[in-house]
Amino acid sequence: MRLRLRRSAALQRGALWLLSGLLRVFVRPAVVPEDAVARLRGRNRPVLYVFEEPALSDRLTVARVCLNEGLRRPDRRLQINGLGLERSSVALERRAGMLRRRPDRRMPAELPQLIAAGGGAGGPELDVVPVAVYWGRAPQRERSWLRLFLSEDWALVGPFRRLLSILFNGRGTLIRFGEPLPLRQYAVAGGDGVRAARRLLKDLRAEFRHMRVDTLGPDLSTRRVIIAQVLRTRAVRQAVRQEMREAGSTRRAALQVARRHALEIAAGYSHSFVRIAEKLLDWLLNRIYDGVDVRNAEYLDRLPPHCAIVYAPCHRSHLDYLLLSYVVYRRGYALPYVAAGINLNLPVIGRLLRMGGAFYIRRSFRGVSLYPIVFMKYVDVMMGRGQPLEFFIEGGRSRTGRLLRPRTGLLAMTVRSFLREPRRPVAFVPANFGYERVLEVPTYVGELSGRPKQKETVGGLMQVLPQLRQQLGRVHVSFGEPLLLETVLDRVRPGWRGEPHDDAARPAWFSAVIDAVAAEIMRRINGAAAVTPVNLLAVALLATPRQALLETDLERQLALYAELLRAFPYSADLHVCDDSAASIISRGEQMGLLERRAHPAGDVLRMLERDAVLATYYRNNVLHLFALPSLLACAFLNNPVVRHEDLHRLAWRIYPYVREELFLRWNETELPGAVDGVLETLARFRLLQRGADGASWQRPATGTGEAVQLSLLAQATIQIVERYYLAIALLMRAGSGALTADALEQSCVTTAQRMAILYGLAAPEFFDRAMFRAFIDLLRRREVISASADGRLIYEAPLLAVADDARFVLSEQIRNSILQITHS
Repeated sequence: MRLRLRRSAALQRGALWLLSGLLRVFVRPAVVPEDAVARLRGRNRPVLYVFEEPALSDRLTVARVCLNEGLRRPDRRLQINGLGLERSSVALERRAGMLRRRPDRRMPAELPQLIAAGGGAGGPELDVVPVAVYWGRAPQRERSWLRLFLSEDWALVGPFRRLLSILFNGRGTLIRFGEPLPLRQYAVAGGDGVRAARRLLKDLRAEFRHMRVDTLGPDLSTRRVIIAQVLRTRAVRQAVRQEMREAGSTRRAALQVARRHALEIAAGYSHSFVRIAEKLLDWLLNRIYDGVDVRNAEYLDRLPPHCAIVYAPCHRSHLDYLLLSYVVYRRGYALPYVAAGINLNLPVIGRLLRMGGAFYIRRSFRGVSLYPIVFMKYVDVMMGRGQPLEFFIEGGRSRTGRLLRPRTGLLAMTVRSFLREPRRPVAFVPANFGYERVLEVPTYVGELSGRPKQKETVGGLMQVLPQLRQQLGRVHVSFGEPLLLETVLDRVRPGWRGEPHDDAARPAWFSAVIDAVAAEIMRRINGAAAVTPVNLLAVALLATPRQALLETDLERQLALYAELLRAFPYSADLHVCDDSAASIISRGEQMGLLERRAHPAGDVLRMLERDAVLATYYRNNVLHLFALPSLLACAFLNNPVVRHEDLHRLAWRIYPYVREELFLRWNETELPGAVDGVLETLARFRLLQRGADGASWQRPATGTGEAVQLSLLAQATIQIVERYYLAIALLMRAGSGALTADALEQSCVTTAQRMAILYGLAAPEFFDRAMFRAFIDLLRRREVISASADGRLIYEAPLLAVADDARFVLSEQIRNSILQITHS
């Protein structure tokens, strides 16, 4: 008998050794969240690992990770108050039955035993840690049996399928550690602890569900079933009946129209494609870029449990579509479904993007009454299932490098979906892309200069491929602080929970909520900026008349900008490159942005004229970070000494317009403290000096290095002020009640283009129509100007006060140049 037992034990050890060897060869697990191991190690407590199912491969894989990371292994014995368990792990679900193995969902006997042994409040410390192993990550696809074998899904699997998963998906394995649950909070003094164990079991099962949604996405059916669910919604059925009445068509014909809209919209997710695309993107991104830096991703780990996630990045390049999905997927989270413009639904490419999670939206909903209802209900269904979404809040790619005015259509649909069914909290996750080179920038400059916008075609996209051989530098993906929708609703409309919300309702306060959410998302995108060497070079050299500086002066200016951003950080999420000034210059030369002219008195570094125009894009990416220091520096261009109160008055008058244009973070209540902080920081770098009376500030002596640095800093925003003064001068020249808003806008664009030609302004956004339109609109909203019954603009004293402040900042030469052109 003993010999038989020894042989059995030897066979078990041999089988474990073979399986462990198999796992070492085929499995490369990644742990999420990234700080999970550090948090468990920091708690320094005994651990009971809880698995969803009793798969030996799961336990061995986790044991291997724990061994490598210095954590307690799940195969070690566990002792607590005299109770001994063979292993420090337990499985919630087991298999029962001799022939037909079925899930056994009864409570594991170990849980009540542990709680009873744990005692009351003074019991021993023990962490119950749910841990899940995912062998590949695919939402369930009912029609594909092969994917069911090769990918992780929502069902428990048998040994054969698990073996195939290890062989085919082992290198795509994720281990997700859940939040530790202290046993003490469930412990019951006396009794058998069954009731407390049931609470623990319920919490563990809920945690496993949330972990699976976070990792795999929701349990999605086929695209056909999703579309059928959309068409069955009450709002779509009502819209179909309306279509029948308006078009005089049959119900079948109207339903066919709705179905075509749904097919045009819906994503066609394919996990096989995503796995292949991940490998291709990994190869491509590391080939064309020097690296992809991901920052502030811990925000994703700290999101509220089982919330609906909406990623809201800025939009600078077509690569944005792929980049954020790639980063999120590699981080171990479910792939978001991305709202893409219908212009990208190209032959072949459109289908591939759809397989990667893209769903398509038309630029305009006009003339198609059914389409907006179908689209809104598709978003509803996706959010209701917990599918993460992603949309570009700017609507399109920025041609200037600044954030565009938010397009709030999709945002409004998301908010309305939550108001109708506020079951899960909605978290908007801002994201900022920091490129050192954007392939489309030359095209953007051409479009801003008047060249017609080209439609996206397969051939056009193929023309970009040769450009991938260029030196594109590094790319940064930075997440901002998530914005919870409920916090904005509570602030704007405290009683929203008690009000009815349906498809037809659009309360008066709804627009205020949408505007508040959109503006806050934009500000948080800006707060997550990553400042690269290219950004700093662009800010420094574009401030000079010929985009050239002595190498020593350039080094000083670069070091100043980097230190200024660190000394008075714009936000906690801001990242400033750690490169020295010499390294930044070397980087610029390496990327072909700088030309060196050798000279005995010191080398001169400059940008070529063509590169200088393109560089405005990269300056504008970070212009908001320098806006307030630069505006205050502008006050000293024509004034050696400025009173403290005048600086505050100037900021109070001009800042609201700059804040609206650049989405700056400080509101008007916070502005005085920010102004004082910037002034003190500039004084620390000897760019300003407080006057002897303590009530004024003075600039450095003319000709000193600090005076030059202060002047260069002011140039970052001087063109914004010039643009404002240009618009005001044109309005005042025409007279009150003479121009409509459209006429003033056109006059501003034409005059700004003439100025750019005459004075060689290398900034295409100087004559960007959208900039003037936004400024005129803000003047109206702030009641500086108003419109008559026939739409003509009327102004009084407030406009003259804004003009006086502009005159205080601008030099007489610039003012005369603007007045000369506007009167010619």
